[in-house]
Amino acid sequence: MKPEYPLVVIGAGPAGMAAAVTAAEAGIDVAVIDEQPQPGGQIYRNLDASPLPTIDLLGPDYAAGRDLLERFRRAPIDYHAGASVWYLDRGRELGIVESGRHRRVRAESVVVACGARERPLPFAGWELPGVMTAGAAQILLKSAALVPRASPVLAGSGPLLLLLAWQYLRAGVPPAALVETTPAINRYRALPWLPGALAAAETLLKGLRLIATIRRAGVPWYRGASELRALGSDRVEALEFAHAGGQARVDAPLLLVHHGVVPALELAAAADCEIDWNDAQQCWQPVRDRFGASSVDGIFVAGDAGGIGGAAVAALDGELAALAVLERLGRLDAAERARRARPLERRRRRQHAIRPLLDSQYRIPDNALQPAGDTIVCRCEEIRAAELEAAAAIGGGPNQVKAFTRCGMGPCQARSCGATLERICARARGLSPGQGERLRVRPPIKPITLGEIAGSGEDTT
Repeated sequence: MKPEYPLVVIGAGPAGMAAAVTAAEAGIDVAVIDEQPQPGGQIYRNLDASPLPTIDLLGPDYAAGRDLLERFRRAPIDYHAGASVWYLDRGRELGIVESGRHRRVRAESVVVACGARERPLPFAGWELPGVMTAGAAQILLKSAALVPRASPVLAGSGPLLLLLAWQYLRAGVPPAALVETTPAINRYRALPWLPGALAAAETLLKGLRLIATIRRAGVPWYRGASELRALGSDRVEALEFAHAGGQARVDAPLLLVHHGVVPALELAAAADCEIDWNDAQQCWQPVRDRFGASSVDGIFVAGDAGGIGGAAVAALDGELAALAVLERLGRLDAAERARRARPLERRRRRQHAIRPLLDSQYRIPDNALQPAGDTIVCRCEEIRAAELEAAAAIGGGPNQVKAFTRCGMGPCQARSCGATLERICARARGLSPGQGERLRVRPPIKPITLGEIAGSGEDTT
């Protein structure tokens, strides 16, 4: 790895691959840093090394990444798999850990394309063995062709939940039940967005086909569930929930939960990029222009790391960010950038047309996002909601409550509890989540040992 590059791309998902390929094909020296052993990100994970007998089992959207992946493999890119970026600053210096060694790299431009993560939503019993996220289950399917021995219960809301149920049906493991927490009223609130979503009619039809397949298979489907509670002693045994005015219970030898995804914004926040609240998607995201430029000169954010749009939108984001980088580096003038950007922006608008409908349809009720009582919020430090509420009542924001309780100081570095902590503190002050204080992000963004720093051979004083 060189000490300097014109462009460093963080992440090799759709956005990162598209940005790197576009820049490399224009003659720019590009380095791509990615934590995974294979390019593709979460959506195209293991696409060119799938252990499955046929990738058709995962559906057409998975196979759709093959062309981009092949272009990435052919392009003259300095690709570093299995490497982590543990800091990024305003001066575009990166701290990178690869093969147990630490390196510092400086870039003239940086594209942050580290994607999204599943939204953590604490509920009673979510810490029990046998409770995991739908995204983690899908990773096992894509990376190791692993499916559950017993039919799982899928609970929560969002398109991924339906997709995983469909994929399990194709793999011969029908879900024991689908417990959907989307409130019925959301369907009516989403209707005004339907005409606009027709621009992405193909995506709508895919969703309807998923639903039809699940219904034909006879999977028990509970709509409008709430107050989830995982039951069990040493592992999950059942899921209890409120439904149709009463209480329902289904046996759950394995419980897979999902409540949508949110941007992975730690690197952008660490670099002091401006962050704003997206109320439609109920999360924080970096502020950026239509080419992905952040508030910090030379740092661009592409794909779901800047706002949830899906794989097709992410790839277009990556191309647009690369065009802006090429102009910044003097390889394109403004007129040529605009000419090349116009068809990409048209395609992005069409692909993004369904997003307002999905955001409204799968909006999570505020009470579900704010657990109370004995519900564990921080699993690393075993901090419960009542403890956080008591600390927040003193008048501190999330950073003070973190210091008081150690919530967010564990190995996950607040990835699982940070959003809930922020909401609890905002509520204690009578504020909406977007008006409240955010947790500060400091390096290391990813764990790094003293041995890795010492083994770098660099002067780190």
